Amino acid sequence: MSDRHKKIRSPATWVPTLYFAQGLPFYAVTLVAGLMFKSMGVPNADIARWTGLIGFAWVFKPLWSPFLELAPSKKIIVVGFQLIGGLALGLVALALRMPAYFAACIAVLGLAAIASATHDIACDGLYIASLSDKQQAAYAGWTGAFFNAGKFISLGGLVILAGHFEKTLGVAPAWTIIFLILGAMMLLLALYHCWALPLAPNPALADKNVAAIAATLWDVLAEFFKKPGIWLAILFIILFRAGEAQVQTIGPLFLREARALGGLGLTTGQVGAVYGTAGTVAFVLGSIGGGYFTSWLGLKRAMFFLILAMNLPNLVFYFLSHALPTDISVIAAALSVEMFGYGFGFVGLILFMMQVVAVGKYQTAHYAFATGVMQLGFVIFKMISGDIQTALGYQNFFLWVLLSALPVLILSRFMPIRPQEPAGGKSGAALA
Repeated sequence: MSDRHKKIRSPATWVPTLYFAQGLPFYAVTLVAGLMFKSMGVPNADIARWTGLIGFAWVFKPLWSPFLELAPSKKIIVVGFQLIGGLALGLVALALRMPAYFAACIAVLGLAAIASATHDIACDGLYIASLSDKQQAAYAGWTGAFFNAGKFISLGGLVILAGHFEKTLGVAPAWTIIFLILGAMMLLLALYHCWALPLAPNPALADKNVAAIAATLWDVLAEFFKKPGIWLAILFIILFRAGEAQVQTIGPLFLREARALGGLGLTTGQVGAVYGTAGTVAFVLGSIGGGYFTSWLGLKRAMFFLILAMNLPNLVFYFLSHALPTDISVIAAALSVEMFGYGFGFVGLILFMMQVVAVGKYQTAHYAFATGVMQLGFVIFKMISGDIQTALGYQNFFLWVLLSALPVLILSRFMPIRPQEPAGGKSGAALA
């Protein structure tokens, strides 16, 4: 092992906390905020539209990622944006006290999203730069596990706590406490990482300046859009998330909605319990199962089944909207099926971007662009989901979401995915 790797602390002291710090603000902004606004009485259409708009931070992050190389080290960026993110999440507590609380909350959540998206870039870069190939492989499972621990803590523990405080203190004070806790957690993680993280200095290059980086970025973009079949691939990536984006947005709001209005009438605490516990476990199991299934069958043959699994949540919510069960164990079981299907099917999109879209001269950068396109698909359908649900009602909305899966199923038959190579054979696939 090189001297560089000997000087850093054991990865066990910082990899888990680093990826927990990556997941915590992401879930706070994309999921927890929506439940907060639902408790505050904000209409579904406004929740979907504005929380969707915030998601553009993760869409465009590849465009500013190269400029982070101008910083002396990746550690500085990671810690700095953890501090900014923590302050932004804490400011939600202040925003809730303002007369125009919704606009103020969206503004500071937008700042938290930009900080989180920028942190993601530096976080992954620090992981790659600080660990050997063997260490990267060894700790890969930790990254996913602790990223999802952010979901378990925020959507599970903290939402359950919010439900308790809603009953004892009121809605606004409850969520004030929750976002103060979220902000404090991020600030404590930043302070810990001042000590624990390796420095991961950026290479000092003579031509490393804004103009040179901008020129390289332009070349990366041009090469990306020159790929044969790229526009069809982009359409496939966007449509892959059509149903999921709408269900992930409206599903939790449907669970909270009063039964008289067609919802299940769950409390905030009950939603946190079913999503943050059983749902998170089911998602992790689905992700692992989807990986092994695709490895066994090959991406080309597995893709149709992965898309079906990805849209299993749509069927679950269609069932719930018609059956309207009152037994919390039945609801929890149904949502576990939802999260398992989501985790199982999402593997197909990740591998499609890695093995089909990203192949070529700028593989890492083009994968980043593909993830931006993926997030764009999520944001587009998230933003319109509230208006569609308001127009159709819950039952017809979930039927619409089921139909949203058909275009990507059809398009999957035309995607140029190569059959799986035998062990030891050449990996990857081109668009041509």
